[in-house]
Amino acid sequence: METNWAAFTAAEPDLAKTVEERFAAHTHHVLATLRKGGSPRTSGLEVRFLNGELWLGMMPDSLKALDLRRDPRFALQANPGAGTGMGGGDVRIAGRAAEIAEDDTETRGRYTEEVEPPEPFHLFRTELTEVVRTYIEDEKYLVVQVWKPGEPVRTLKRT
Repeated sequence: METNWAAFTAAEPDLAKTVEERFAAHTHHVLATLRKGGSPRTSGLEVRFLNGELWLGMMPDSLKALDLRRDPRFALQANPGAGTGMGGGDVRIAGRAAEIAEDDTETRGRYTEEVEPPEPFHLFRTELTEVVRTYIEDEKYLVVQVWKPGEPVRTLKRT
């Protein structure tokens, strides 16, 4: 089961706000895709939350774009920042990416109005399969929050 960012935000507004804040804290994040042979590839990436969607924009014919065209599964991790503070915790998103065709000028136009990417570019809309936040509570507990479409957030605490 998959869902878009707006549906996740409606289902879990507090977690969605925390995740967006973590991604907003830094410009570049880490995207994991699958190579043709099935091994993982990680790449730097900027992301945008616009109009109820999480968007991935990429340079033309970049390896990560070609990977997503072949196999749309991805994992995205917010940049933890300098040091070990990780205010807000570590956040990860998994899902599938669907490319917006070049002839979908309406959708691409709304994106370029906000982002002004270099032309040409690949644009992918995401469908989420999982959102995970990991953080330290009271300097004692490791807390992991896991959300999947159609399910409430599960919270696990470990010492």
